Amino acid sequence: MSTSIEYYFQKLDKFPIPGFFDGLSETYEILQRAKQYLADTLVKNDVHENHGEVRGDAPNFHGNYYIGDGTVIYNGVTIIGPVWIGKDCELMPGAIIRPNTIIADGCSVGHGSEVKHTVMMPGAKVASLAFAGDSVLGVSARIGSGVITANRKFNQSEVTLKVSKDKKVSLGDSFFGCVLGDASRLGANAVTQPGTHIGPHTWIFPLTNVRGFIPACKRVYHETKLIMEENEIVELKP
Repeated sequence: MSTSIEYYFQKLDKFPIPGFFDGLSETYEILQRAKQYLADTLVKNDVHENHGEVRGDAPNFHGNYYIGDGTVIYNGVTIIGPVWIGKDCELMPGAIIRPNTIIADGCSVGHGSEVKHTVMMPGAKVASLAFAGDSVLGVSARIGSGVITANRKFNQSEVTLKVSKDKKVSLGDSFFGCVLGDASRLGANAVTQPGTHIGPHTWIFPLTNVRGFIPACKRVYHETKLIMEENEIVELKP
């Protein structure tokens, strides 16, 4: 498994927070940096700034937050800080943005979706009724409707990443979701197991369950067999 940031993300210069990636080399360091950055900039300075546009009922804001110009927040959105959201984003009705999340410019979070302790790079999108937890989404990455990035092992033990044949790294945390490289896609109702790393320009097809390391530029899907049989005609009761 490669955990090198440069393998998954080649457009770090587009990230709206200058110097955010300075000194980082491994993917799992990004989430640690996000938590520290938000504590230092939003929590310590008690920031509550919304430069975006609210459409519909006022959203539910809790804790510290920063929201950039041109971002549209629809009714029923809940933001639980610390959260940093850039310019020209779209938060659809019922979306929930949980603590330690950074959403870069031009991103969207769909209806009823939940994003928790996640870094979304410019143009990344989470469709409706999905969960992105403790994850990093690259430039223009896509999470389809109903996708779950599972972020905790059943036994709640610390997440370990196998970074080479003979070496594992413990993250010191029981939460870690998915690393989704630039322009990669998770199709509708796909599931990623904790610690999954998916290289750039890879497509995970709908209903596919993946884990571990998926290289760049792949199409990934389960072999399936469709069964079609004759059916009786039944009028359904009201």
